[in-house]
Amino acid sequence: MKLSHLKQIVNYLQAFTKISAIYRVSDTIIKIVFDKDDEIYFDMQRSDSGIFKCLSYVRSKVYNAPFDVLLSKRFNRANILSAELLNDDKILRLKTSVASAYKEETTFLQIEFTGKYTNVIILDENEIVLEALRHVDLFSSFREVRVGQKLLEVPNAPFVAKEYPLEDVESFLYAEYEKGQNQQLESLKKQKISLLSKKLRKLEKLYSSLEEEESLEEEAQKCRHQGNLILSQMHEIKPYARVLNLKDYDASDVEIELDKSYPTVAMMSQSLFSRSKKAKQKAKHLHIEKDSLLSKIEHIKLFIHTVQEAQDVAKIALLFPKKLQNKKIKEHDSVETFWIEGYKVQLGKNEKGNIELLQKARAKDIWLHMKERPSAHVLITTDKQNLPINIIESAARLCVDFTMFEKDRYLVDYTPRREVKIQEGANVLYNKYKTVEVDTRS
Repeated sequence: MKLSHLKQIVNYLQAFTKISAIYRVSDTIIKIVFDKDDEIYFDMQRSDSGIFKCLSYVRSKVYNAPFDVLLSKRFNRANILSAELLNDDKILRLKTSVASAYKEETTFLQIEFTGKYTNVIILDENEIVLEALRHVDLFSSFREVRVGQKLLEVPNAPFVAKEYPLEDVESFLYAEYEKGQNQQLESLKKQKISLLSKKLRKLEKLYSSLEEEESLEEEAQKCRHQGNLILSQMHEIKPYARVLNLKDYDASDVEIELDKSYPTVAMMSQSLFSRSKKAKQKAKHLHIEKDSLLSKIEHIKLFIHTVQEAQDVAKIALLFPKKLQNKKIKEHDSVETFWIEGYKVQLGKNEKGNIELLQKARAKDIWLHMKERPSAHVLITTDKQNLPINIIESAARLCVDFTMFEKDRYLVDYTPRREVKIQEGANVLYNKYKTVEVDTRS
């Protein structure tokens, strides 16, 4: 970001007296709540850092790294003693103090918008590094950022920055969010829709390649008939023959081609009986496979529609959470998993997935379903008695997004899993519940 803009933002920040809360909402974005209700976001992405304001930003997960723990300990409910630019450069330094039971601690929060070395560093009153968003060693930069080491100053820029006056800082911060979001959102949408479309084409190709039930029945009957012919004329058949020329029951000539050679006639006939049985079983369960593929195709179409309708980058991040590192944790194929501010939210892709959620849920988990209409089942994994309403609203929106294409106002019921009684399959009854409204028109 431009130095001129940062200077004006610092003047804007000097009006605040307290940091009410501070935490990361994504890997590189830190949210600071000033004076109880003024929320400002610091995007510390390398070479593309900035400051913005927005009405809301969904927290992708709760971060518990040493940096985040110290960030909370040192700056939550901290008094702001000063806010300034260090050496008139792109380095914002907030001097704060927190009064504890023993003594008052003075801490510096140093937010550096320095391109490649963009960073957030926590310093004590002697400018010793306590923690940092990014640790930097001497092999990467002349200026080491390491816990326990004194932080060196950044040399002044060898040029005079141009001035870009802002009419209104707050309007500028909202505009920065919109500009960054629009660019990033379009790029992410294109990328994710391409990925989902590839999956959709694969499923549609798999569905179109399925054999028809009639042809499978015909194959089963044909293989069974040929197996019986072999047994009836086994005295005329030589071992290891691949092509058999036999007489049918009506004296017509029949040529039977085997998939491989067999040492005995009994094994030849048995191979055909096995093929017959396999084709019959496949025909019997074909409707199950078709229904499963159709439900997956419908889910992917709804997924693509949800991505297309996404209004911000946070929604895309919610829809595509990072994969779990633990390979031993295997997710069910018919269940989609999301993370909303650290809460695990699961959604059934089809009836099989809905049944899976119902069976594996714990008593206190929150179950959601659209009111008085078929919909995806959604489950929020939690042990808390009072779940934040914004988590429930976000989960309810997912329930609607993965059920309906039409934009409208919808009602979603939610209740603890213990209140849900399974009737048959994924059909349930529930009495005690609450309802939230989801408006997809905006």
